[in-house]
Formats: sequence, structure tokens, C-alpha cells
Amino acid sequence: MTASFSLRRPTFVYSILLAIGMAIVIGSALGFQYIGGYIPCELCLMQRQPYYYGIPLVIIGAITSALGLPNWIGRTFLLAGGLLMVVGAGMGVYHAGVEWHFWAGPTACSTSAGSMTQNAGDLLTELNTIKGPSCTEAALRVLGLSMAGWNVIASLILAAFAFIGVRKSA
Repeated sequence: MTASFSLRRPTFVYSILLAIGMAIVIGSALGFQYIGGYIPCELCLMQRQPYYYGIPLVIIGAITSALGLPNWIGRTFLLAGGLLMVVGAGMGVYHAGVEWHFWAGPTACSTSAGSMTQNAGDLLTELNTIKGPSCTEAALRVLGLSMAGWNVIASLILAAFAFIGVRKSA
């Protein structure tokens, strides 16, 4: 069995498309934060982690596929990306439940992220006084869903796409 360079393998295509989809979702969240001014709460920041871990994993899977390594390697990375999206969906369900007061959130559910002072002398004081938003209040709702709710939908779509890719790559 010889390895050959190929960009047409289903594992490569699905991995690249999944990485792009994940990058769009996390890029949107970062855009809302840095352009829109929506400061994320602790749970919002936690929901980003599956994307931060998943994007490099599926890119590694795409590279292994493009290099012609055994197909099971790329499929494993694609499967890992899909499982991370399932975890992300679960985190989104938990956060949405906290926002709808179905259950309690973590006790330390605030962040100190925010706009920073321009005066270096006030920096330490400001770091001790700025509190981020509570996890129990949705900063924005679109069509009745908070960002956590939309993350559930995006994560489930991306997970399904990854699992379809794993199946079609068999």
C-alpha cells in the first residue's frame, strides 16, 4: 500500500469543511465580543473550548488525509471533531438552562473581561472592580434563542456533518 497526495478524499473534504464551519461559529462569537461589545460570561467562554480544540484536530485529520495516510487516521480526527461538537452542544444546553432558570449555574459565573482603562495607574483598581455579565441573563436573543441556544443548534449541525463525513469516508 502506497501513500499518495490527494485532496479529493472524502475525509479531507469533510474535515476542511468542518474546520471552516467551526471557524465561522467561533469567529461570530468573537465578532460579537470584540465588534459588538457583548462581554462573554464564564459559561460563554467555556462553550468556545470545543471549537478551540476541534479546529486543530480536524485540520490535522485533513492533513493526514491529504498526505494519503491510512483513512482511519483522518476519520478518527473527524470523529473527534464531531464528538467535541456534541460536547459543545451539551454545554450550550446547560448554559441555556441556566439562562431560563431551569437549574442553577456555577457560583463564580462572571468574568473580569471588559473594556480596559487607558490610565495605567487605574488598571489594578479596575481589574478588581469590573465584573462581567451573569450567566443567568442572556445578553442577546435572536428569534427567541440566546447565543447559548444558537450554539446548541450550530454544534449539533456541525456534529451531524462530522458524523456523516466519517460514515461517507468508510
